[in-house]
Order: sequence, then structure tokens, then C-alpha cells
Amino acid sequence: MSRQRADSQGSLGPDDEVVPYSDDETDDELESLEEESPEGVPLPEEVKSAESGWSVKANDRNYCKLPEFQKKYFLCLKKSRYSGNGIKTYKYNVLTFLPLNLFEQFKRAANLYFLCLLILQIIPQITTLPWYTTLVPLVLVLGITAIKDLVDDLARHRLDNEINNRKCEVLLNGSFQESKWMNIEVGDVVRLKKNDHIPADILLLSTSNPNSLCYVETAELDGETNLKFKLGLKETHERLQDESQLALYDATIVCEEPNNRLDKFTGTMHWRRDRFPLNLDNLILRGCRIRNTEECHGLVIFAGADTKIMRNGGKTRFKRTKIDELMNYMVYTIFVMLILICAGLGIGNSFWYADIGTKAWYLDDGLNQTATYRGFLTFWGYIIVLNTMVPISLYVSVEVIRLGQSKFINWDLQMYYTAKDTPAKARTTTLNEQLGQIEYIFSDKTGTLTQNIMAFKKCTIAGQTFGDPTTADGVTLDRGRPVDFSWNKYADQRFEYMDHSLVACIRSKKSKETLEFFKLLSLCHTVMVEQSDDDELVYQAASPDEGALVTAARNFGFVFLSRTQDTITISEMDQTNTYEMLALLDFNSDRKRMSIILRFPDGRIRLYCKGADTVIYERLSPNSKYKEVTQTALDIFANETLRTLCLCYKDISQAEYDAWAAKHKAASIATSNREEALDRVYEQIENNFMMIGATAIEDKLQDGVPETIAKLAKADIKIWVLTGDKKETAENIGYSCHLLEDDMQIHYGEDVNEKLRIRQLTRREQPPASGRIRKKVPDPFFSDSGKNALIITGGWLNEILYEKKKKRRRLRLKRLGKKLPPPGPQDSTQPIDDWEKEMRQVDFVNMACECEAVICCRVTPKQKANVVSLVKKYKKAVTLSIGDGANDVNMIKTADIGVGISGQEGMQAVMSSDYAFAQFRYLERLLLVHGRWSYIRMCKFLRYFFFKNFAFTLVHFWYSFFSGFSAQIAYEDWFITLYNVMYTSLPVLLVGLLDQDVNDKLSHKFPKLYLPGQQGALFNYKNFFISLFHGIFTSLVIFFIPYGAFLQTMGQDGEAPTDYQSLAVVMASSLILTVNLQISLETSYWTFVNCFAVLCSIAIFFGIMFDIHSAGIHVIFPATFTFTGVASNALRQPYLWLTIILTVGISLLPVICIEFLSKTIWPSVGDKIQRNRRKYEVEEEEKKKPIPFQRGRASRRSAYAFSHSRGYADLIASGRSIRRRPNAARPNPRDSIREVPQAENI
Repeated sequence: MSRQRADSQGSLGPDDEVVPYSDDETDDELESLEEESPEGVPLPEEVKSAESGWSVKANDRNYCKLPEFQKKYFLCLKKSRYSGNGIKTYKYNVLTFLPLNLFEQFKRAANLYFLCLLILQIIPQITTLPWYTTLVPLVLVLGITAIKDLVDDLARHRLDNEINNRKCEVLLNGSFQESKWMNIEVGDVVRLKKNDHIPADILLLSTSNPNSLCYVETAELDGETNLKFKLGLKETHERLQDESQLALYDATIVCEEPNNRLDKFTGTMHWRRDRFPLNLDNLILRGCRIRNTEECHGLVIFAGADTKIMRNGGKTRFKRTKIDELMNYMVYTIFVMLILICAGLGIGNSFWYADIGTKAWYLDDGLNQTATYRGFLTFWGYIIVLNTMVPISLYVSVEVIRLGQSKFINWDLQMYYTAKDTPAKARTTTLNEQLGQIEYIFSDKTGTLTQNIMAFKKCTIAGQTFGDPTTADGVTLDRGRPVDFSWNKYADQRFEYMDHSLVACIRSKKSKETLEFFKLLSLCHTVMVEQSDDDELVYQAASPDEGALVTAARNFGFVFLSRTQDTITISEMDQTNTYEMLALLDFNSDRKRMSIILRFPDGRIRLYCKGADTVIYERLSPNSKYKEVTQTALDIFANETLRTLCLCYKDISQAEYDAWAAKHKAASIATSNREEALDRVYEQIENNFMMIGATAIEDKLQDGVPETIAKLAKADIKIWVLTGDKKETAENIGYSCHLLEDDMQIHYGEDVNEKLRIRQLTRREQPPASGRIRKKVPDPFFSDSGKNALIITGGWLNEILYEKKKKRRRLRLKRLGKKLPPPGPQDSTQPIDDWEKEMRQVDFVNMACECEAVICCRVTPKQKANVVSLVKKYKKAVTLSIGDGANDVNMIKTADIGVGISGQEGMQAVMSSDYAFAQFRYLERLLLVHGRWSYIRMCKFLRYFFFKNFAFTLVHFWYSFFSGFSAQIAYEDWFITLYNVMYTSLPVLLVGLLDQDVNDKLSHKFPKLYLPGQQGALFNYKNFFISLFHGIFTSLVIFFIPYGAFLQTMGQDGEAPTDYQSLAVVMASSLILTVNLQISLETSYWTFVNCFAVLCSIAIFFGIMFDIHSAGIHVIFPATFTFTGVASNALRQPYLWLTIILTVGISLLPVICIEFLSKTIWPSVGDKIQRNRRKYEVEEEEKKKPIPFQRGRASRRSAYAFSHSRGYADLIASGRSIRRRPNAARPNPRDSIREVPQAENI
């Protein structure tokens, strides 16, 4: 017995089976509706359609260019509001690349800062460093980033060109001519052939099939490979078959404006002084593909950006990682520190010059400048000197590391899917480290978690269960072999079944119930059969479930051969029989069953029915047998996460049928509420059933899905499933993939709504002052300590979150000239204001996040994106969306990381994704291995990079106290220029590319290693300030120890090399050795390349230093290279080498001690695993114990296997699906029947 649901309108809650597209208007659409309608003045229907409708004239390209169809796009310039069919995803062209790319790059604070710095260095009064010290790194950074952007954009150009240059036949000048997709325009008539992709949203006019029937595959739209059918109008089908007839076609189509609703289309065709209604059945959407139809003709209604598939794409968002955002804030922090330090040094120079500088005759430069003005110039001079605190090479180094990490993902053979020759692909190079911080995963179901392939696994017939490996004598086996169906000439060789006893039972013909069971499966369905050109039979089913059941019946000897408008022909154990179909009572989401009334060859009338156990059991006869044993079997099937259907029958007398048929005819011609009337008539005959048994179908998951979900859950990653499927199907898959478990308490829409309503009332009862203060830790919604799961439908989601229907209601009342009644105190479900609506959303997110699992079913593409947005907004969490169809594109673009499942026919999701691979299970490796490694590497790189630049730059600060705050540099010019480019770049780059704390196997084995990334523990402001203080300490040591050594020294030759240049060489040598040895201490994973890089960097420093200090280069460039002979003179003194060794040792000793103590006394999880990694690498994981069987999961038995929507009953009854072939009443079956992907109505 179902509970009454709370609803804002005071009625029952929303229909769980309906996808709420009616509430899916965008804000722009609603605002345009509001603008079009003056308050209190409703618009007549004719005016509305004329003003706001979409008008298309067939075979007339100039019609769309008329002035009334123009719109402004820039100042007074106008263009047609009808989009062309070319798509554009690229950002640059030849003319705009350089200015636009530079503009985007200078939006980065660091790049703009260095451009300003370069300008300052050109000013002679304040420059302290040559201009090339900034220009060289800046040009290098801008150039490398520009090249990367160019390569990415060229890939987009290639993809766009590939799609835009596809060929299609278009009717031009009276004949069909081959044209590119990009040249197709609204109003064109196109001809498409079998297996062609649909170039635009087209109105189907005629096909080569009878009655203009056309089959399409929608893999790019929804990831499903089942076929769906479309129908042309009878009038266009009869009159528009030839090229000459199509050339004279001049109809005007008036329809709705372009929108994102995949399930809705309304329009009218004005032709030959008549009007013809149009609906979704007449429209074929871009992204579909023609199947099993030799040829069809269509009229382009929406093109390019106006098509529904493009409208569902959502906005392309610029994605940045959390580390990027944090890094920017840290750069701003460094800016502030830099300005404060420079201001302090500038003030110090003013005081120093006033006290000392004015009194020293040798400092007189002849300029009559005040101490304050000199301090002002010194401030800018120090801005230039200390500019390396903001490392310009940081950004280019980050890009190089990200590019390398992306290549590692592309090259990973363990993410390569050999079955479809599909490698993993990182389609972006900017988000890799974000993969190591994921907290929430939002996944589609069909094609992402499942293969969308149904397999007949088990059944129970007359109380006996079949399906386990069994011999023909009924002896159960641990491991069986597949049944040999060679005795059946119609058998599908791909069908596998392990129970030999069922075949033996059928072939012996001893059990009448078994024969009746499979006869029902072969007769009670809406599958249609066609005969291909090679006389092979092809099945088209309304869902994969039906196809699996009919295929199972075929293999067991009951083969569906053909059907007409009122007959069905089957082969029963090699005997062909034809049954008269008296009525077909089709499935819908309310009935949850379908029935067929047949007249047998001997004159008997029997009703066969199959449906969900919840509706079948309440309609069984009291005399029906096998109730209890079938219910027990259903419980077992449900615990095995199989989709179940109950099968039953009822014998009907001729008189009973005649009386019912009269009522049925009256209901079928009712002019109003026809469907409700038919349902009432169906109820009158669907009763007193006799149970035969039940089927159990497996909705095949992709390989490794349960294991992947379990591993990700151990890494504290929460997985939400967002799907358009019905609730029962989604719940069943939740159990199959172990997202839902038996010990979870499941909460549905009505429960959620009630809890949120109570929380809202409680908040209203609080005092106004405290009521609007958000608690940092909200009270939990679930007081019990058990696990909770939430299953909610799209209708309830709109109801709970106060979505657009409230706004639509206001607009409706506004048009009718009525005022919206203010919500009274008694109306507890209406939001008082926007704040309360926002708090309702916060409450929903908090409740959902308390659950172990969340499944949202019957949701629209926009709702999927909204759910992701809510979690991002209120939880500030890093999110990942994964899907495979165009209905997932919006969700993929909204999440921080978007993953597309590739290798299927549909590539729309892949084109919009950041990462793509062929199987869901690869997500585990992407996150736990590549993501974690990328995050660790990037954090280690950034911590070290900030440290080495602080250690390098702050030496100038200490030196300024001994140089009169004169902005003199402490190093040589060329050392400053090459420090970040050549001397210290390679070792840290290799750490950022190759370092790993543990190998990939241990990363899989210990998912808890992923937690530091979610917590942002490895790089944050704490780590930043640790790097800052580490840099301050190192800079102190590097300056003051050499300074102390130079105070009172004497060389071996009796000379004292206490000059500034020798000091600069010693400090530089100490710094290079210190920072290169420091990165060696940071390295966890040593390779030959790392070792070579450290030694090579040190060697390059000394090699270049001796070269630029040589006399030869000084002779050529005397003004540029002024440190002539300094290196050779200073470094031949042993005590200076001792000074360098002492400086390096004191700099590194505290670091070594702290590392030792932290790993010994306070080891992290990673440290413990590293210590025992040898042991773990040898160990084998224990095998998982099987989950013990539990009875009584009644809630899961409703997860029945059946069509997701209405079947083909109307099509069959009309006779439109029956091919008319010459010289044949019906097709002759061949020795084999091929099953193709089944069909489903959109």
C-alpha cells in the first residue's frame, strides 16, 4: 500500500515514471515569455505562433533571409536568426590567434606582472637589471603556452572539419546533388540512405519502407544502441516519393522554437490549403543514424547550433583546478609581500642616504635628488631585483608537467580496450592533478555502468527453477558447459545457457507448463520481424528485455516467425502454427504489464500476460497454483540482482470476449481521455490469472563495475547515479553493481520531501535573528547509525527544489490577468523568499551527502547538470561526471572533470569530455593511480619551486643591509637570467613527471592513499608558508656564512679575495648545490634520468659560469660580461670550497633531521606502506567471500524486466509496420534468425 506524498499543490506527488521535460525551460526562455506577454493581456494562439514560432519554407533558402527573420548581433548589424549547419568549436583562426592568445595569456596575473616589469626595466633611472633577464623567460613562457594552445586548437579544427565536410545529398535546382553538411540550410530537402548520420533535425517526409516507417539508432543522443522508429505523414509519404515531386514540395512548417527537449516537438505543416499536425514521431534528430531503412527524405527544420543535440550541450565552461586557484592566491600573497619588502627597503634607502649618503663625497653622482625621491626610485629598483619571488617559469613548468602526465595516460596499456582498439585519451592537459582530489562521481547508467545487453539467465516454471549448471538428468554441477542447440535450426549461436535439464524437459514434451511458458514468450510481445534482402529474418523490439525473451524462446524451440495486423505465426518445436490476434493490451508505466488475447487454431480463446510481480500477484485467481514457490524464486532472483517478469494466462469464453470487445471498441474511439478509458477496460479482463512462472534477465554490467565502485568507495569517493531510466531499473542496477546493499535503508522522494518540509517548518519557527544564520555543522537528517541510500525521481527533484514550474505558474497567472496569491502561513511547502529556496537546496544537498549512495532516475539532461552544480556550490567539492551519450554532455561540462565513455557509436560525450576511455573500470586507475600520482607530483613540484625561488631571491634582501639599500644585486646578471631556466629546472621537472611514493599495484591495493588529495593536505597555505620559512632560512645561511668567511680571510697566495664578485660566485655555487641536493632529498622514486638531471644541472652551472667568466667572451662583449676571471680565481681557493661545503651542509642538515623524525615518529599512511612495500608487493590479496543469501527483499522484486516505454502495439494494430512484398503473403523463415539491437520509442 503506497503512502500519500506531500506535494506543493496539495495533490499526489509527481509521477515517478515521467521525465519532467515540461519544467525544463531555460531562464532565457522564461524571460522571453515574460517579455512577450504584457501583464494581464493574454496573447491569442495565432499571434503567439506567428510572432514567437519557427517558420520554415520547403525548397526556399531565401525565405529564411527575409527581413522579419533578421536579428541584431552587433550595434545595428543584423543577421538571420536561423543558424547555418556548420559547427564551430575552435577558438582561433589565422588572424585572431596571436592577439587573442596573447590577450588570454596576459589575463594571468603573473604574465601581466612581468610585462610591467619589463617596461620598468627599460626606464634608465630605476633599472637595476638588464631588460633581457625578464624578456627571455617571458618570451619562453608565452611561446610554449601559445604552441600548446595552437596544437589543441588545431585538433578542434580537424574535428570540426571532419564533421562539417561530411557529405549528404541535397535537393538543389530540381535534382539531388552531393553537398557538405556545412552548406546545408534550413528549408533544404535531403536524401539519406542506410547507415547515414543525420546532418540536422529533419522532418521525415517519406521512406522506402511501407507507410514511411524509418528506424534510427540514437547512440550519440543517449548511448543506447536499441533502434527507435520514426514515421512520416501519410500525405507526404504518398505524394513525395520521386525527385520531381520533392522538387515541387512547397509546404510551410510552423513549429516551436529551438529548445533542448529531446522528448517534445509540436508543429503544423501548411500545404495545399490544408494543415497537418506534427509531433516528435515525425522528427529525426541530429546525432541519430539511419538503420534498416534503405532510403528516406526529410526537410531540415533546425540546423547547427539550433539542433536539439547542440542545445543539450550546455555552455562550455573554462575549467581550472583547485591548485590553479590556490596558486593564483599565493602569487597575490607574494605580490603583497614583495611590495611591502620593497617599500621597507625604499624607506631604508631614504634614511640611509640622508644619514650617510649625503656625507660621503665619493657617492656624489651629480644629481640634485632628495632622499625621498631616491627612496622612491629605489622602491621600483627593488621591485625589479626581487621579481623572481614571483617565478615566471612556474607556469611554463606546470604546463610541461601536465603535458607529460597527459601523455602517460594516453600511453597506459592497462587502460587500453583491445576489443574495440580504444586507448585512453586525455583530451585536456590542464586538469590532471584534479583527478587526485575527486570527492563525488556522477555517473550515467545505460552504456556507462551497463552494456545495455540483456541475457536470459534463469526461470521458474510450475514451481521448478532452471538456470544453474545442471545435467540433463537434473544433477547440479559446480561448473557446467553450455547447452548444445544444434538440434534447433533457428537457434542463435550466441545464446548461452547452462541448464541441460530445461532443454531435456522441453524436448521430452512431458511438462505442459514448460511448453506453455515458452509459447507465451513467443506470442506475448510487440516485437516486429522484417525480412532482409538476403531473406534473413531481423527482429525489432521495443526494448532489449523483450528481445532477450523472444530470443530465449527461439532457442528453446518456440520461434516467432512473422506477424500481420491480426495474426502471429510461430514455430513450435518445428511445427508452424498461426494464431489470430484479437487484442493487444500494450505496456505502459502505470500498468506495468502487457497482455495479448489470441484465438488458437482449435478455436479456443486465451489471454497471455507478462508483467511485474507487484501487479500480477494481485490479479491471480484464488485457484492459481505455484504462488508461493514462484514468490520464493523471485526473492532468490532479486538477491542475484536479476530483472524479473511473471508469466500467466487466462482462458476466456466466446461470450465473455464478445462483451468485452464491445467495451474495448467503444473506449478505443473515445474522443477524450481515451487512454484512461482503455485502461479501465483492460482492468475488466486482466484478472483471475493462472500463474505459469517467471523469467529472470541479467542486465549485463560492464566488466569490473562492482569492484571499481567498491574500491572508489574505500577511497572515500561518493558515487551518484543520474539516469533517465525508470526507478525500478535504476534501483536494480544499484544492487547489481553493489552501490546499494541489503543493509541500507532506502529513502524515496516522498520521504525526502517530508523530512525537508519538517526542517523548513523548524527553521521558520526559529526567531528571525537566529533563523537566518547558517549553522556551520547542520543537524543530521538521519539519526540512526545505519547506512542510508536515496532514490529520487526527476519529478520529485523539481518538487523538492522548487524548480521552474513555480515560475511558469506565475507567468501563466500573469497572462490570465490574475495575481499570484502570496503563500500563507498554512502553505508550508512554498518558499517565502529566495533565501528560503536556497536553504531548501542546502538541506537537500546535506541530506544526500549523508547517504552512502544516491540514485536520481527519470531526470533530464538539465537536471543532471543542476544536481552536479548544487554539490559544487554548497559542498565546495571536486566533482567528476562520466557518461556516454549526448544526454550526459551538460553534466560532463558542468562537473570539474568530465569523462566520456568511448568506443561506442555515439561520440558526443567524448567530444565534450576532458578524459575518455572505453570502460567504466578504467576510472579506478585514472583516479587512484594517475590522478593520485599527478596530485603528489604537482604538490611536491610547487612546494620545492616556491622554496628554491625564496632561497634565491631573499639573498638580495639580506645583501641590501650591507649595500646601503641601493638595489644592487647580489649575483651576476647572467646567473639571475639562467637560474630558473637552466640551473634548477630539469631535476624538479623530472620529479613533477616521474616521482611516485608507491607503485601502481599498491595504489590500487590501498585506496586510503587517495585521502590526502581530497583533503588538499599536500599543498595549501600551511605548506606555502613552510616553503617560505624554509627559503628564508636557506637564504640566511647562503648569505651570512660566506659573508662571515669573507670578513677576515687570506688566500694561499697571500691575497684576500674579499671582493663582491667572489662573494657572488660563492653564494651562487652554494645555492645551486643546496637546491639540487634538496630536490634529491625530496625524490621518492629514483631513476637514471633523475640522477643524471641533478648531476647535469650542477655541471651545466659550473660549465656556463667558467665560460662567461672567461677573458675571451669579455673581449667580444666587454659591457655584458663583466665578471672576468672571477670563477677561476675564487674557486681555486680551498677555504672557499670549505665555505661552500659548510653552507650546503648547514642548509640541508635541519631538513634531513626533520624528515627522519617525521617518518619515524609520526609516519603517514603512505610512509608506512613505503616502509613495507616489498612485503606488500609479494603478498596476494585474499579472495572475497561470497555474500550469503538473504530472503525477503520484496522491494527489489519490483525491478522487473520490461520496456522502458510504450511498445509497438499501436504500430502493429495499424498495420503500418507490415512490409508489402510482391508474391509473398509473409516472409519465409531461413535457417537462421539474426537479432539486431532492439528498438524503443523516444
